[in-house]
Amino acid sequence: MMQYFLLVYAGTAVLFVLEILAGRHRGAYEKGDVPLIAGSLLGRQLIGPITTGLITAAYGAVAPATKGALAGANPWLVFAGLLLLTEFVFYWVHRWAHENRKARLPLLWKLHRTHHSGRHMNIVLMFRVNVFWYLIFPAALTIALGVHLGQPAAAAGVTLALSAWNAITHCNFRWDDRVRAHPRFGPAFRALEHVFVSPGLHHTHHGYGKDGAGYRNFGTVLSLWDWLFGTLHIPEGRPWRYGNPGPTAHWSEELLYPIVRRKPVAAQEKQA
Repeated sequence: MMQYFLLVYAGTAVLFVLEILAGRHRGAYEKGDVPLIAGSLLGRQLIGPITTGLITAAYGAVAPATKGALAGANPWLVFAGLLLLTEFVFYWVHRWAHENRKARLPLLWKLHRTHHSGRHMNIVLMFRVNVFWYLIFPAALTIALGVHLGQPAAAAGVTLALSAWNAITHCNFRWDDRVRAHPRFGPAFRALEHVFVSPGLHHTHHGYGKDGAGYRNFGTVLSLWDWLFGTLHIPEGRPWRYGNPGPTAHWSEELLYPIVRRKPVAAQEKQA
C-alpha cells in the first residue's frame, strides 16, 4: 500500500512543478502564506494521525466487541462502503461549516475558512488548513472506524483516494472545461459529474461571482450527496474570483484560530 501513497505524493509533486513552470503560482502568494502553509503541513503530519489514532482507541473502548468484526470481509466492498460513508459524513460537516458562516458563533466556519482564503487555485491550496480542523476532520471518524473493524487496507485505500482526488480537483490545470463543452462527450461528462467531483465542481466551490458557489459542491470525491441533497452546481467555466470576498484574517489567526485572534486585514494588504 505504501508504494501507492508514494505514487500519489510523486504525482502531486509533479503537478506542483508543472504549475510552477506554467506560471500558475506567479503572484499567487502574500508574505503570510509561507508560515501559514508550513504550519498547516506540520499540523497535518502531527495532529491528523494522532486524531485518527485517538478515535480508533475510542472505538475500541466504547465498542470492544466490534473490533475486527469485518476482518474477513472483501476489502474492496469495505472500501466502497467506507468511501460512501466518509463522503456522506464529510458532506454534512463541510456543508455545516459553510452554513455556520453567518451564525452568532461561527466556530466551524472559522476553522474551515483558511482553506478558502487562498485567492488562487492550485495544488498548494490542498495544504492551506487551520491546524485544529484536523481535530474535527470528518474522514478521521470513518477511516478510524475501518481500522477498528479490522480493515486497515480499506481504510488506507480511502485515505489514498481522498489524497489523489484532492490533487486532481485543486490543480490549476482545467482539462475538464473542454470535455464539458464538447458536443459529443459533454452531456455524458455532465451526467458523470452528478456522481464524481470534477475539477470544475471543486473550483466552483472555491469561487464567488459568476460560476462561483461556495455554498454548493461539498463533496471531495463523490458529488452524489450534493446531487441528492440539492447542492450540486455544474459550472460553465471558471469562477469570476477565488477566495473569500472582503477582508481576510491575519495568517496566524487562520492557522491557529481560536487560540490566536487578530484584527482582519484588507484583501489587498500584504500579511506580514
